[in-house]
Amino acid sequence: MEPEPTYILVQCDMGSESDIVSAISDMPQVVEVRGTYGTFDIFCKVVAGHKETESVLGRIRRIPHVRSTNTLRPILSQGGR
Repeated sequence: MEPEPTYILVQCDMGSESDIVSAISDMPQVVEVRGTYGTFDIFCKVVAGHKETESVLGRIRRIPHVRSTNTLRPILSQGGR
């Protein structure tokens, strides 16, 4: 299966954002990771096959101080850019 983009939104404990962004940045399948304002504290974009993406998500969820994640898989057939 060809790699596809998946977006993961992360909620974490206050003050832990930089450490979590750093840990996520070390994952080779993560092509973008940024702190954000709003309901979610961190945004990351993963480009990988389905199984690799699930593995990345599991690793993110095990990082200390991560409270929750929300995974968004785009509908590529609906276009966009």
